[in-house]
Amino acid sequence: MTDVANPEQMLFTSTAQAFLEKEVPLTRVRQLHAEGTAFESQWWGRAAELGWASLLVPEELGGGSPSGDGVGDLAVLAEQAGRTVAPGPLHPVSIALAGLVEAPGGHEELIEALVSGEAVASWAAYEPNRPFGAVQSPTGIGTTATRTESGYRIDGTKDRVEAGDQSATVLVVAVCDGQVRQFVVPTDAAGVTVTPQKSVDLVKRYARMQFDGVEVGEAAAVGSAEQTPAIIERQRQVALLLQCAEMVGILDTVLTMTNQWLADRHSFGRPLASYQALKHRAADMKMWFEAARATTAGAVAAVSARSPEAAKLVSVAKAYVAERAPVMLQDCVQLHGGIGVTWEHDLHLYLRRVALYRALYGSPEDHHRAVYALSRKSRAAEEIEA
Repeated sequence: MTDVANPEQMLFTSTAQAFLEKEVPLTRVRQLHAEGTAFESQWWGRAAELGWASLLVPEELGGGSPSGDGVGDLAVLAEQAGRTVAPGPLHPVSIALAGLVEAPGGHEELIEALVSGEAVASWAAYEPNRPFGAVQSPTGIGTTATRTESGYRIDGTKDRVEAGDQSATVLVVAVCDGQVRQFVVPTDAAGVTVTPQKSVDLVKRYARMQFDGVEVGEAAAVGSAEQTPAIIERQRQVALLLQCAEMVGILDTVLTMTNQWLADRHSFGRPLASYQALKHRAADMKMWFEAARATTAGAVAAVSARSPEAAKLVSVAKAYVAERAPVMLQDCVQLHGGIGVTWEHDLHLYLRRVALYRALYGSPEDHHRAVYALSRKSRAAEEIEA
């Protein structure tokens, strides 16, 4: 997806690839599904030892990245994870840390626990029957945080919390005094009820969380009311970047698999890849893949540089990649013929992950509208300056 910046990043990438292929190949993903397990905590601990959870955390807080570009390294890691549709809490932990490091005061111990892999955290942003876009508007959030003598009382319901039943802590988005705020809430606190939710993916698990008068201290708040919108936007960007990068890894793997099948499979004494109609379809998919990789790389660069265009570019990437990826995978299933629709073939493992990511954190249609709105806003600002 992106050019390797230096030998350290090359080593990090190759190590991650070897670790994933050895520890969680597709056969292991199937085993975890059969066992009803999302991921093993010991496995995630070993992944954290390789630096997977430290990439967005500055060195003064115990983090660091091989190339010095934590966002870029995280995107490369997500792409590698897509090649084996790997399990694990890479997404929720990275999203939680993306918020915590923006306002680390009082949360240093939690950050350290997440970086070391001793704990898992997630982002409780979604609410039942509400779109993801509502997370940035006080009128779109039903969860409330009421001030008390010692801190806050959290009331409300969140769902689609990734790895929620395996998380020790969640970052809860709530409305406090008419403003959007975010709070660190232990999942074992009194008043927290966690109900597991399955997904179309074989190993991705989510949870519905009910907060009934959950008491937290003053230090539970992540940043001030003025900082919160920027913190949530940073988390949103990291969430979308991770999705797009992983889908790029999935597309690269599935296209390679399909092209090899077309070369190996013969019909009437000729390889399928020699037929003109199939050549055209392969060429179209190659073009779409390169566009997906390019839009994702652009988003990664913008988020890494904290560009004013980052909000728009991550929506451009999500709109394009999530729109084209399911179509491409369905084409690959068809090109495989009857075997492509069997449980035994691995294609559906990739298709399931892509279908999940298409819907989470905004559909392609939602992001097309976001790009339009942000583009209009940019043009209006340019006209005012002129």
